[in-house]
Amino acid sequence: MSPVSILLILVTYFGILMLVSVITGKKNTGNETFFLGNRQSPWWVVAIGMVGASISGVSFVSVPGMAGKIDFTYMQTVFGFFFGYLIIANILLPLYYKLNLTSIYTYLEQRFGKRAYKTGASFFLLSKTVGAAARLYVVALILQTLIFDAWNIPFVFTVSGIILLIWLYTFRNGIKTIVWTDTLQTIIMVAALVLIIVELMQQIGLNPSELRAAIIESQHSRIFVFDDWHSKQHFVKQFFSGIFIAVVMTGLDQDMMQKNLTCRNLKEAQKNMYWYGFSFVPVNFLFLILGAMLLIFATKFNIAVPASADEILPFFASNYLGKTVLVLFVIGIIAAAFSSADSALAALTTSFSVDILNVEHKDKIKAQRIRKWIHIGISLLFILIIIVFKAINNKSVIDTIYIMVSYTYGPLLGLYSFGLFTRLKTNDKAIPYIALLSPVISGILDYSAKTFWGYAFGYELLMLNGFLTFAGLWIFRKRSNDVVM
Repeated sequence: MSPVSILLILVTYFGILMLVSVITGKKNTGNETFFLGNRQSPWWVVAIGMVGASISGVSFVSVPGMAGKIDFTYMQTVFGFFFGYLIIANILLPLYYKLNLTSIYTYLEQRFGKRAYKTGASFFLLSKTVGAAARLYVVALILQTLIFDAWNIPFVFTVSGIILLIWLYTFRNGIKTIVWTDTLQTIIMVAALVLIIVELMQQIGLNPSELRAAIIESQHSRIFVFDDWHSKQHFVKQFFSGIFIAVVMTGLDQDMMQKNLTCRNLKEAQKNMYWYGFSFVPVNFLFLILGAMLLIFATKFNIAVPASADEILPFFASNYLGKTVLVLFVIGIIAAAFSSADSALAALTTSFSVDILNVEHKDKIKAQRIRKWIHIGISLLFILIIIVFKAINNKSVIDTIYIMVSYTYGPLLGLYSFGLFTRLKTNDKAIPYIALLSPVISGILDYSAKTFWGYAFGYELLMLNGFLTFAGLWIFRKRSNDVVM
C-alpha cells in the first residue's frame, strides 16, 4: 500500500472530525463549553468515548505484544480496573457533583488548603503531559514509517502536523466536541480491531472454535499467576494494582473525569461509569486474542517475531497481512491516538487554566483569551516531549506509562485517601514536600528490594507511593480540635 493512499485515509479521517467539530460548535464557544460542554452530554455518548480515550494508540501496539511476553496475565490488571471503576462511581463521582467542580483538584483546596490544591494539579499536569505524549509518540512513529519516511520528511514535522490536526478540531469547543468525536473514534477503533481479527482468522485458516482451541492449547494462554510471589505478574499484585490504577488514572485524572462532569447529573454519570467499566474488559481481551493470533500466524509461516512487543502488530500489518489489514490497522491506531490525545489536550488546558491561572475568577473575555493561548502552549509542549521521548525510549510504552503513573499519581492517591477516609486536617505547608519525598522513597525501596531481596515491584509501587504520602500526611496531622466535620 503506497504512502499516498495512507495519507488520503488520514486526510479523510481528519475531514470527518472537522465536520463533527463544526456541527457541535455552532452555538456556544466560551470556557463553560470548552471545560464542561455546558453539562449536556448524554451518558451513553460519554461512556463510548471514554473507552477510546482510555485505550489510545498504545493498546493497538503494546497490548497485542503482551501476549508473547507475559501471556494473557494482563487481564488480571483489567479485572482490577473494573472494581476500580465501581469505586469511582460510588465514592468520587458523588463528591465531584456535590461540590459542582470544574477541576477535580479544587477539592484539595477545600479539604486541605491552597498548597495541596496546587500540588495535586501540578502532579496531574506533569503525569498527563508526559503520558499523553508517550501514547501519541507510538502512533507518530508508525505513521512516520508508513508514510513520511518515503518522502524524507523529518519526524518533527510529522509530529507537528498530527498535533496541529488535533488542535484544529478542539480549539473552539474543547470537551463539547471531544465527547462526540471520541465516540465516533471508539466505534471506528473497535470495528477495526474486530475486522482485523476476522481477516487474520481467515488467513490462518481457522474457524472460531478451532481458533479458541488453538489459543487455549498455546503456551501463552495463561491468565492467572498464583505460584510465584516474586513475579510481577502474580495475581494479587496485578489485580489490586489494577484497582488503584483505575482509581488514579480515571477517578483522580482531570482528563477522564472532565468527560463525566459533562453529564447532565450524577445518576447519568454513574451509569456511564458502570457501562464503561464493563465494556473495557472484553475490548482488552480482544487485543490479547489478536496478539495470540499473530503468534500462531508467525509459527505457521515460520516468521521471526520482533523482539520488541510494540513492534509486533505494526511489523505483521506492514509486511505479511495484506492491504486490508494494513488499512484497518492505520484507521484503528489513528482513531485510538486521536481520541486519547484530544481529550488530554483539553484536560491539560482546563487544569492549567483553572488550577494554576485561576481563570474562573477573571473577566470572561480575558479568561477565554488566556485559555486559547494555553491550548496552543500545551500543543507545542506535546511536540517537544514526543521528540525527547523518541530519543530515550526503549521499552514497552504501556509499561513505561504505568511505571510513571506509580510515581506521579501516588501522591494524588495518598491525598485523596487521607481526605476522604479521615476527618483530620494536616499541615498544608508540608504537603508539597511530602508529595515530592514519597516518590523518592518509593524509588529507593524499589531499588533496594531488587538488589538485596530479589523482589521486583510491579504496578503495586503505586500503592506503596500512595501509602507513604498518606503516612506523611498523618505524621503532620493537626490536633483533634481541628478535625473536619
